[in-house]
Amino acid sequence: MSGRSKRDSRGSTRVKRESESRVNSSRVKRERDRERETEVPSSRGSPVRVKREVDPPSTREAPAPVIPAVRVKREREADEDSEPEREVRAKNGRVDSQDRRSRHCPYLDTINRSVLDFDFEKLCSISLSHINAYACLVCGKYFQGRGLKSHAYIHSVQFSHHVFLNLHTLKFYCLPDNYEIIDSSLEDITYVLKPTFTKQQIANLDKQAKLSRAYDGTTYLPGIVGLNNIKANDYANAVLQALSNVPPLRNYFLEEDNYKNIRRPPGDIMFLLVQRFGELMRKLWNPRNFKAHVSPHEMLQAVVLCSKKTFQITKQGDGVDFLSWFLNALHSALGGTKKKKKTIVTDVFQGSMRIFTKKLPHPDLPAEEKEQLLHNDEYQETMVESTFMYLTLDLPTAPLYKDEKEQLIIPQVPLFNILAKFNGITEKEYKTYKENFLKRFQLTKLPPYLIFCIKRFTKNNFFVEKNPTIVNFPITGRANGMSYKTSR
Repeated sequence: MSGRSKRDSRGSTRVKRESESRVNSSRVKRERDRERETEVPSSRGSPVRVKREVDPPSTREAPAPVIPAVRVKREREADEDSEPEREVRAKNGRVDSQDRRSRHCPYLDTINRSVLDFDFEKLCSISLSHINAYACLVCGKYFQGRGLKSHAYIHSVQFSHHVFLNLHTLKFYCLPDNYEIIDSSLEDITYVLKPTFTKQQIANLDKQAKLSRAYDGTTYLPGIVGLNNIKANDYANAVLQALSNVPPLRNYFLEEDNYKNIRRPPGDIMFLLVQRFGELMRKLWNPRNFKAHVSPHEMLQAVVLCSKKTFQITKQGDGVDFLSWFLNALHSALGGTKKKKKTIVTDVFQGSMRIFTKKLPHPDLPAEEKEQLLHNDEYQETMVESTFMYLTLDLPTAPLYKDEKEQLIIPQVPLFNILAKFNGITEKEYKTYKENFLKRFQLTKLPPYLIFCIKRFTKNNFFVEKNPTIVNFPITGRANGMSYKTSR
């Protein structure tokens, strides 16, 4: 072969190699462009680039399916025995729904149910704010928020308490990892915080007298549980406990749907009384309480606020005055009026009577002048129709002297004797600063549940005296026994 032919063959080989390199470079460029176009959006909104390899020419005709790297990572984590550490995608309280830790929290055994008490006001123990409050299920204290610098977060890091409950949404969270805990074993805690009753359960309350066992091992009968005396609120506890055992009133407040849609004017605080009384009623009748007693702290806080500190926790009050105010305030908060619109309160407790009043002449006037005055229209008997929530009964005067055995006599009187005040015949004199009146009462309509208030205390210039007279009343053949409590 000549030198020219050798040079031509070398030139053709070089041209061939250059053409093949151009084809390969263009192929690589097309693959890179295709790789840029194929992107998978992540949960945060930023694209995740999918890695693809350039297949050899033999397999390019049938490309393998594209599997996102995120899904591959999750499948790889699901196959591993140990729980991997990975970023929890939490933003604005939203946790990744596929986070395995939601159903496999390792800190559930640190929950201490014996210290949990949801009867107190839902306030942060540090900031005293009720906004976004969480309960630590390890020590029972309340804290605000669960963000990076929140009180609950700091408490979790400082004391290694990890399980928290949102007191408003009833959701459980693990801090400081900040993921939601989903576990059916926590349902008893949410039920203690917010008990609920179905219509069937309410209907069976009086049919089944079944003892319940609290978490601390004590047994109790739902509805017959103690109310804690915080300081000097026993007068209110007696009234609240008695009202909680009136079946129509109890059944109404056990079902929150009966009153949660009642419209009230903006800024009306009286409806808080209705909400707190309903919560207290459901806690008293809860068959799954952790303790065999209930603290009426939130209920009494609402009483102090709505009564403008007329009734307080720290000062002893009169039970009859509290009963009268509470029933009327409850009736008004439920949308009732004095005459037309009725509520569950008036349906259960309101009766009616006729009051006959006659003005008496002054006792120091001569007899002839008294006779003349009695013929005037001013001294004629008048009649007024009136409603009542309870009846006040007067006891006979207690004896002052001891009996033959040098012991004080404790008199007894039947209930029917002191009820004679309302037979329409018995008259009683009432004195005011200037005038005297003679009154008699006649009952015209009895309510389904009649409340008696027996006046045992009389106040003179020196001290308050108690009348120890025993009132006998029949209790046989009654579905609910009658009872009363004397405070002070």
